[in-house]
Amino acid sequence: FQVAPETKAVMKWLRSIPFVLSASLHGGELVVTYPYDYSRHPMEEKMFSPTPDEKVFKMLAKAYADAHPVISDRSELRCGGNFVKRGGIINGAEWYSFTGGMADFNYLHTNCFEVTVEVGCEKFPLEEELFTIWHENKGALLNYMEMVHRGIKGIVSDKFGNPIKNARISVRGIQHDVTTGN
Repeated sequence: FQVAPETKAVMKWLRSIPFVLSASLHGGELVVTYPYDYSRHPMEEKMFSPTPDEKVFKMLAKAYADAHPVISDRSELRCGGNFVKRGGIINGAEWYSFTGGMADFNYLHTNCFEVTVEVGCEKFPLEEELFTIWHENKGALLNYMEMVHRGIKGIVSDKFGNPIKNARISVRGIQHDVTTGN
């Protein structure tokens, strides 16, 4: 299949800059999804497909959901209410499986952890709804961005103190390595 030029450009951009955290914003629901979005068994719908970093992704998704005034609302009668018992988050493939998502690409081909945020009930909100949607999501976005400070940080260097580019970092018990940037 053919990849659109803008998709190729984003893929190149993601590989050239060492991003570690991102979010894709969608409309049509109120929930935060995390990888994998594609089921391990392509013929299986609504199948839980965790990454080796499941705990980290759940923490990231909850950081957004818990700071969102509507997603964190415990009412099951609202848009997104069917995700209340899950805390406003779900593994993407468990909700619905699809191939070619940015969150899966980022996890598998870069050091970037991405969640997908369904920011509002309308797939195509009216202009007059955007102000409310922005205010409902602003604090949650800021809370999510602060998560970039979680985890291990540092510089991998040789015995002379020179940074080592593309050094592989492994964490015992997690079958997903990351590499150092430039």
